[in-house]
Amino acid sequence: MANSNFEDGRGQEEETFLYFAYGSNLLTERIHLRNPSAAFCCVARLKDFKLDFGNSQGKTSPTWHGGIATIFQSPGDEVWGIVWKMNKSNLNSLDEQEGVKSGTYVVIEVKVTTQEGREITCRSYLMTNYESAPPSPQYKKMEKDKSHCLSESGKPLLQAQDKNVG
Repeated sequence: MANSNFEDGRGQEEETFLYFAYGSNLLTERIHLRNPSAAFCCVARLKDFKLDFGNSQGKTSPTWHGGIATIFQSPGDEVWGIVWKMNKSNLNSLDEQEGVKSGTYVVIEVKVTTQEGREITCRSYLMTNYESAPPSPQYKKMEKDKSHCLSESGKPLLQAQDKNVG
């Protein structure tokens, strides 16, 4: 496994921040579309959350044509993802990509655990006011192609862990 790319337990520096990604932002080419500074930091686990797919305000995304990824609190569950180290100059573009202004997602701060057992604080996003829905074709393709990293247990990071995956 690659070495973690952070200096201390918080991982925060003046000009950078850490972003815990799941869903489509596991893919380097996706995160780099609007956030070229994103550098792989490590694979990490978010405890007491669960991955879900849904439509914001019950409306299918015209871009994704199906459910988009989100997380929700769920004691005893976990979500595997990637921590990206990014320049603060990309904060606005990341928020825009995640639909913060439109109210699709809200910014949250989470503590994740690296595969080496270190706890770090990251920015992440959570969809608000959504209805669960099957994953979009793009997410299903990611899962089928295994075009993303695996957790230490060998499970795909995008594993939906719920009834919505078909």
